[in-house]
Amino acid sequence: MRPTLHFGARAESGDAFFQRTLRAAAALHELGIASSDAVALLLRNEPLLLEVALAARWLGAHWVPINWHFKADEVRHILEDSSARVLIGHADLLHAVQAGIPPHLPVYASQPSETTRRAFGIDAGAAPHPSWDALRDATPRAVPEAHAAPGGPMFYTSGTTGRPKGVKRDTAMPEQAATWLETCRIAFGIEPGMRMLINAPLYHAAPAVYANLGALNDAEIWIEPRFDAEATLRLIGAERISHLYLVPTMLVRLLALPPELRARSDLRSVRFVACMGAPCAPDVKRRFIDWWGPVLHETYAASELGMITHIDSAEALRKPGSAGRALPGATMKILDQSGRELAPRQVGLIYARHAGFPDFTYTGDPAARRAIERDGLLTLGDMGWLDADGYLYIVDRQADMVISGGVNIYPAEIEKVLIGMPGVADCAVFGIPDDEYGEALAAAIEPLDGEQLAAEDVQAWLRERIAGYKVPKVVTFHASLPREETGKIFKRGLREPYWQGRARRV
Repeated sequence: MRPTLHFGARAESGDAFFQRTLRAAAALHELGIASSDAVALLLRNEPLLLEVALAARWLGAHWVPINWHFKADEVRHILEDSSARVLIGHADLLHAVQAGIPPHLPVYASQPSETTRRAFGIDAGAAPHPSWDALRDATPRAVPEAHAAPGGPMFYTSGTTGRPKGVKRDTAMPEQAATWLETCRIAFGIEPGMRMLINAPLYHAAPAVYANLGALNDAEIWIEPRFDAEATLRLIGAERISHLYLVPTMLVRLLALPPELRARSDLRSVRFVACMGAPCAPDVKRRFIDWWGPVLHETYAASELGMITHIDSAEALRKPGSAGRALPGATMKILDQSGRELAPRQVGLIYARHAGFPDFTYTGDPAARRAIERDGLLTLGDMGWLDADGYLYIVDRQADMVISGGVNIYPAEIEKVLIGMPGVADCAVFGIPDDEYGEALAAAIEPLDGEQLAAEDVQAWLRERIAGYKVPKVVTFHASLPREETGKIFKRGLREPYWQGRARRV
């Protein structure tokens, strides 16, 4: 737990960070935080988030990262649902959600750094709560003994509908911990001497786990307040970054940079790029590998399931569209609605489980937890198929499937193609009512900054690449696509206006 941290112009040695984390653990201990308690964090990407998360882990407590885009009511739900014992946040974020903070909850504020203020264009305002930094620094140096069973994160995931649900895991057994570490080595490329770049939001599960693993393995870590494609390339070349975590949208934005800028980027130091969070379109993968080399690794994962599959660059080129084969310790099956296991290339629900990830509960919603399990395996409603070699191909979420004229259409298949169109930053495809066919397709597109797209151009571009019946009938453009509470595109919000006033929803 002695990572070297870089944030803006500031660098901190591993020993200094370790001592500060121990003092943070002592401060939490003085507040009464103990094993299995929840420590809520409303923080942007800063070393402070890692500090408190690791301090909670030291005590055997759970740390609960909250999406800092949330409004007061959304924050209140997570604080109450998780039974948080304390909330630590950036002063301006706390001020914005003050109405959602339960009156009995201890709250401590920290001023966002100058680097953060510049990145987001915010000012340092008056803190509405006592200072976390002052509490930590004033706490006597006596550090509580590390809990025998380290604590872990409690991530909130909304799936496709409803309020976010807290995923609270049981304590890992020693053999589970060993399997989990091997899985992380494969999926994240964890190794000695890593020079890691963290620029994805640390309130999301995968980048948060990635950052914590780097810290626990004494990596040299660069934390960025937010993702910027051009800045990412500069930092890789200047600091000889070897490991990154990037989601597919980040790959698209890197590929959209001017060719001359891409040509002069120095990527020789990069050894491993972990990609998860959403399926990556085959064309995006291929173009990225052509540019960066065989360093891209994709994983099918979820907060509930853990990490299930892995595919490296060579396999991705050989098996375009696949999310890979089961990782060691993972079990994966494709089942129909009755629970019957399907043959290769038959589409069904993906059921999976990883032996290295302890069982979990949904806080406050045990019925939802029971509903996703069948014969010891779990599903999140993702649909896919396996080829004869055991490679997984994800086609869509069951709830997103469109039936048009009796034909099953999987919007994710279309989105994978559409995201590769020049000028498209992000997109969502969904079903809308059609008097003749029952349902038709609509596409909502978020263009890249400064790009002007026309519906007919989008349709023509798709028609050259997919069957005509899969080309959306309606194309709309949005400065910013609506997001669910977890940051995923809120398809239900896009879809609902088309179905208003109708007796049916499919």
